[in-house]
Amino acid sequence: MSAIEASLSALLGTPGVTGAALVDAVTGLTYCVVGDALEVGDGVEAAELAAVITDHVGRAGAGSELENVIVASTRRYHVVQTVRRAGDPLLLIATLDRAGTNLALAMRHLNDHAEGVLA
Repeated sequence: MSAIEASLSALLGTPGVTGAALVDAVTGLTYCVVGDALEVGDGVEAAELAAVITDHVGRAGAGSELENVIVASTRRYHVVQTVRRAGDPLLLIATLDRAGTNLALAMRHLNDHAEGVLA
């Protein structure tokens, strides 16, 4: 098991997290997926979504740095968290079961985890 895979697997211990992935924010290259890969989705699509949202938020005057995106469906939360690093940023993507998740607590765990995912 690689260090990235071990780090992402730790996220599966957060209540409600069903899948996670680490993706290059520019190219969409997926470095690792744990849990339910089908729920996490495609890395290229996530990178494109983050780029579009960053562009629109920047044009609206809110700055150009995207911190995270949360999409709520009737059964799931889909979270895209930006991980800053030297070079291109990464995206930490997580899918959470809505019925079994305290979103505030899960976001805190994801934020803490995003800081240490490259350690």
